[in-house]
Amino acid sequence: MKLSARNQLKGTITDIQKGAVNGIVKIDIGGGNIVSSTISMTAIEELGLEVGKEAYAVIKATSVMVAVD
Repeated sequence: MKLSARNQLKGTITDIQKGAVNGIVKIDIGGGNIVSSTISMTAIEELGLEVGKEAYAVIKATSVMVAVD
């Protein structure tokens, strides 16, 4: 599969918090960095996501906000 998104971060799933409709998937992308994503439980099941499996965090955004104190 090819994607237009250029921010594709490969890592290992470290945690899946399952909810009634959505779940939170955490992916360790190395260097002490964890990417967290909220996706549907249907997607979690269809992709066969499990702790310990490799996965990609694919980030496609039209804007990024930056803030300071």
